[in-house]
Amino acid sequence: MGKLSVRSRVLVGAAGAAVVAAGTFGAVSATASPAAQNQAPVSVAGSGVTESAHLSVDAATRAAQAALAAAKKEGQKVSVAVVDRNGNTLVTLRGDGAGPQSYESAVRKGFTAVSWNAPTSELVKRLQSVPNLKDIPGTLFLPGGTPVQVKGAPVAGIGVAGAPSGDLDEKFAQAGAAALR
Repeated sequence: MGKLSVRSRVLVGAAGAAVVAAGTFGAVSATASPAAQNQAPVSVAGSGVTESAHLSVDAATRAAQAALAAAKKEGQKVSVAVVDRNGNTLVTLRGDGAGPQSYESAVRKGFTAVSWNAPTSELVKRLQSVPNLKDIPGTLFLPGGTPVQVKGAPVAGIGVAGAPSGDLDEKFAQAGAAALR
């Protein structure tokens, strides 16, 4: 490789200095000023704060495994999903031989159950009076989802899909919820 011209060396040096300066600026701006370090953190309490319970990943896994085991005991090939109180997936298990559609259906049933804090079999009945409920994104109004509650408030939803009937799916979802007692 040949020598760099004076102009090239100056440009490379200037670029290097700019990178060092940017890094230094970022490090300095990321640290709090001495005045800010002497201020106590703001503490909020009372009516401006709520607390909520959450299902642990270990508990979600235990519930999913129990639902899958209940289905396997009856020779059913299903997928199981456990979602948190916000509908985010915590655990999914796709049983051996479960259909490809069952995975997404299980997630959506769990999401639906936790969103309305009700078994999806009950929510199916509500469609008669409010048919546009089924249009809400991410929901699936078919039996097979059950909520998990703490003090009456939803903390998770368990969805099962893939059995020949929604009643069986829901039975297996309830077996998963029972494993948390």
